[in-house]
Amino acid sequence: MNIKPVLYVAGLFLMVLGILMLIPALLTLSMGDIGAGAFFESAIYTFLSGGLLAMLMRSRHFSLVSRQIFLLTNVSWILVSAFAALPFVLVEDMSYTDAFFETMSGITTTGSTVMSHLATVNGGILLWRSILQWLGGIGFIVMAVAILPFLKVGGMRLFQSESSDWSEKALPRSGSIAKRIVLVYSIITILCMVGYLLSGMNLFDAANHAMTTVSTGGYSTSDASMGHFSNPWVHWNATLFMILGSLPFVLFVRFLRGDRASLLRDSQVQAFIGFLIMIWMLFSTWLWLNSSYDWFESLTLVAFNTTSVVTTTGYALTDYSLWGGFAISLFFFLTFVGGCSGSTAGGIKIFRFQIGFKLLHIQLKQLNHPRAFLVQSYNGIEITNDILRSLVAFSSFFGLLVALLTIGLSLLGLDFVTSLSGAVTAIANVGPGFGDVIGPAGNFATLPAMAKWLLCVGMLMGRLEVITVLVMFLPSFWRN
Repeated sequence: MNIKPVLYVAGLFLMVLGILMLIPALLTLSMGDIGAGAFFESAIYTFLSGGLLAMLMRSRHFSLVSRQIFLLTNVSWILVSAFAALPFVLVEDMSYTDAFFETMSGITTTGSTVMSHLATVNGGILLWRSILQWLGGIGFIVMAVAILPFLKVGGMRLFQSESSDWSEKALPRSGSIAKRIVLVYSIITILCMVGYLLSGMNLFDAANHAMTTVSTGGYSTSDASMGHFSNPWVHWNATLFMILGSLPFVLFVRFLRGDRASLLRDSQVQAFIGFLIMIWMLFSTWLWLNSSYDWFESLTLVAFNTTSVVTTTGYALTDYSLWGGFAISLFFFLTFVGGCSGSTAGGIKIFRFQIGFKLLHIQLKQLNHPRAFLVQSYNGIEITNDILRSLVAFSSFFGLLVALLTIGLSLLGLDFVTSLSGAVTAIANVGPGFGDVIGPAGNFATLPAMAKWLLCVGMLMGRLEVITVLVMFLPSFWRN
């Protein structure tokens, strides 16, 4: 396989990343904080490294085929994470392990953190964390196709390399799709920021939280996360835009092109919204009856926290692990759910559960009527053998990875709750785990270095939907 085009585009990514580092550098300089020089130094290193790589790998004829797209996806996420960690090392004097963990968690929109005392952290670093989550939410390949006119890739391979969006083709050209997705993503982010400003946030907090809300990332500017803000309308604004970030962006593109009912008639969106409302009503009623909260407080706490977990955002409004065993069990299983395909959310995704239940229903009917011919379809699309194989492969490897990562963390001396919840929250890209160490009130700082590297692998594989990473281990993938 010719890897020169892959490394060429990866070099361009690093150049763009170096330019983006100037934003927090200028903020740090304007605030008079120590660290502006370190930001500029990181930007120079990154830009020059990317420029050198692009110059060495540039070729007269440029094209990317299917295998190169998958390789580019893996290479770009790893390489960008490696260089995006530099500001954390140079500005905050972190170890490279902690810096890479924080970066990988940000770019994959996981939201797990090793940082504390955020009120004293350099403002530029807080902004950099938010920018990383915003970039990771939309995906590097989608962003690249939108801004690099020469980067021509084949159809929906663009989305299959970074997400599970196999079901929608809103426009015939991938470049048109990507540009409109970036436009929609930007508009929703701006609206979210306006909502935060109207709810009482200052501009800095509003901008940071808008980026990490719509990207379903979960990084905050406070150790208390969203619990730092007492206005309930801040929490409801966050809940609304976490949901919007978890819907298929291709449907938003259709909405802008005049298909106003596209979001409402999509069965995946209907199931996702219906599932959330059901959880809100049942769980908030339980909390209201078993606590001192009034009804609106219970609804606000439940709606925010369950939406944060289901959409894999990872914000915390309160330490819900203190609500008892039922709440812990429910939140643990909600960790697996995820949002819709083609969104910024992680997890297993709603459509896989829908197809699974549909196949179970068909199988039960087939037992009663062995000779019946039952058509399998989902959202108006036939469930082909390719879709079934993809569903089974993803589900199997998702469970296997959780088991392997749990065992690996346990071998490093972590207790079972920390190991299991850490593995699940990494692969599902949720953020906080459970227990005293990595629960909603804790962080990942005290974990062994090797545990952080294992979790980084889990976060990357979860963000890239597992199969995108595993395909590179096939010998046939590298043969011409």
